[in-house]
Amino acid sequence: MVEKNLCDIPVTAIKGVGPRKAALLEQVGIKTIADLYDFFPRRYLDRRTIKHIDALVEGELVTVVGTVKRVMKQNGRYGRSRLNVTLLDKSGALELVWFRGVSYVSRTLREGDVLAVHGKVGVFGRQRQMQHPEFERLNRDQDSASDEENNVVDLFHTGKIVPVYPSSEPLKQAGLGSRGLRGVLQKAFVVKPPFFRENLPDRIVTQYGLLPLNEAYRMIHFPSSPEMLDRALYRFKWTELFYAQLVFAIRRAFVHTGGGAIRFERSGNYTAKLYDMLPYSMTTAQKNAVREIYRDLRSGNRMNRLLQGDVGSGKTLVAMFAMTLAADNGLQAAFMAPTEILAFQHFMVMKELAESLGLHVGFLGGRQRIKERRGILDRLEAGLLHILVGTHAVIEDTVRFKKLGLAVIDEQHRFGVLQRKALQDKAENPHVLLMTATPIPRTLTMGVFGDLDVTVIDQLPGGRKHIVTRLCRESEKPEVLRFLRREVEKGRQAYIVYPLVEESEKIDLKAAAESFRQLRDELPPGISMGLIHGQMPSDEKERVMGEFRSGQLDLLVGTTVIEVGVDVPNATIMVVEHAERFGLAQLHQLRGRVGRGQHQSYCFLLYAVLGDDARERLSAMESTTDGFRLSEIDAALRGTGNILGKEQSGVTAGLKIADISRDYDIMCSARKAAFELVRGDMYLRDPANEMIRNHYREHYHERFLLVDIG
Repeated sequence: MVEKNLCDIPVTAIKGVGPRKAALLEQVGIKTIADLYDFFPRRYLDRRTIKHIDALVEGELVTVVGTVKRVMKQNGRYGRSRLNVTLLDKSGALELVWFRGVSYVSRTLREGDVLAVHGKVGVFGRQRQMQHPEFERLNRDQDSASDEENNVVDLFHTGKIVPVYPSSEPLKQAGLGSRGLRGVLQKAFVVKPPFFRENLPDRIVTQYGLLPLNEAYRMIHFPSSPEMLDRALYRFKWTELFYAQLVFAIRRAFVHTGGGAIRFERSGNYTAKLYDMLPYSMTTAQKNAVREIYRDLRSGNRMNRLLQGDVGSGKTLVAMFAMTLAADNGLQAAFMAPTEILAFQHFMVMKELAESLGLHVGFLGGRQRIKERRGILDRLEAGLLHILVGTHAVIEDTVRFKKLGLAVIDEQHRFGVLQRKALQDKAENPHVLLMTATPIPRTLTMGVFGDLDVTVIDQLPGGRKHIVTRLCRESEKPEVLRFLRREVEKGRQAYIVYPLVEESEKIDLKAAAESFRQLRDELPPGISMGLIHGQMPSDEKERVMGEFRSGQLDLLVGTTVIEVGVDVPNATIMVVEHAERFGLAQLHQLRGRVGRGQHQSYCFLLYAVLGDDARERLSAMESTTDGFRLSEIDAALRGTGNILGKEQSGVTAGLKIADISRDYDIMCSARKAAFELVRGDMYLRDPANEMIRNHYREHYHERFLLVDIG
């Protein structure tokens, strides 16, 4: 907690910050000096080694300050581009070259910009060169003075490790770029140096080699050396992640010690019959997953488990075993998916399995007739439905179970905390199985789902062949269709998928329907085709999907309705139109609709215009079919927040400086400390933990709907 006098000193106490600047600073959350100290740099420039261009030596890492003379973008073969920027100082010229991120850099730089660039010096011919240097605009960020163009260096802003602060429109209006903010902070250090009350006990600071808090504040804004900067960053990241993991530790402790959950005493006829009717052997990973779930269900403590695995690894079957266990124990199960399309596909798969077992499954969606919906609700409340599958409709107040024992939430990261809690509140302490068909990087698993037990299905069913993936231009589509036709003539089936972007849904549906009509003309009349999209009535979708499964249709054309849940072993061709418009996870899910049988399968990714980001995504798809590897690439490309989606609400949403995708080792250390603390003092009532308890209650307790620590 910050000392009160520091919180109460307004930024107007700093010389040069008047009412107008203060009002603009308030728009970015800076009202007091304490707020100013908590406005951390986003990165740093190492300007300690600054040299004239004519003194540069090949192979050295160095900083150069100069003026942009020329910006030239060149388009090469196969859509590849290159950017050349000429940087001048009074001693000579340095060529800056970019092969990646060309669009962004070319939009960012213009002639006349004063830059500080940092990178490795190379020589091409007789020309000194830097490839992909880090750079900082000095004049447009108010980080330059006229004498910088003459290479007279201001040692406050160069010649040392220099912080670069986040930029925003209010700061620009206030004339507070990085240079201006550094000046304000320097004056603040004079008015009132950082004096914050520690938020960690001395024993933890010492045990984990952490920098004292106030020293960390000084070093994060004005680092005296790279080593001290690293220690300051480590302190703030470790503290953030410690409290995030403390939330998980307390949640987990309550789940495992709370008791009160319904104990699943036995596996019986339904489970045994499901196992006996399987036409194939379950993988070892699937069997282990079922065993772990059953162990949870009969423990007497509430299960809180995340089941994840790659596309086609058999997660739905594992969930079916969990739900048949519920039926064996006289209990009902609920299965909730984030979209009606996905929920309906799961319903069709489960209905086929359940009817063979003598179980009754119902579906709740947003487009049902009132009479149909009323019938389902009545049967559910009377206990005549064993399993209810649906969307958010499952958590509405009118939905009442007779005896809910298990809640399965698919693609759970696309639901908010309150939505997940609403389903769990349909019964007293039901068991919870969370599922995701999108493999999650281990950093995200620990950083976002740290309170859960995690089961990973890391095997695919035996006999699966590697899916051949090809990236093709739109002009190559006729050749792709000829290949598709040959496969269909062999007796195989195929998909063609068109993008469906929410903002242009009507346009996309129209494009898909038009393309369907064109395909009818381009393909032989003997190829039977079906069209499917999200705007179709549920019974119509079920009819089309059923015809494709049974082999009555050779080709299924549609939008991303078929992203998840369709399992047709005879389908061997997936064609994705405008693949550049899809995310990496979505492309992987689409590819996973083929390769489920004994025949060789193929995925063709057609693109019209390919930018740098799209090229990286599609190249990754060509390079690997490993969903876990793709999830790591996706996290690196888009960031963890985008991977999780806007609906995900969790502890890490409030991280200011730590990044769970990059700071894995720090998170492991912080997690160890947090879980050890809770094992010894679950309610944080030990006087030695009073500091932690107070900070936790002030910043985390109510915000994340946690159990009460008293």
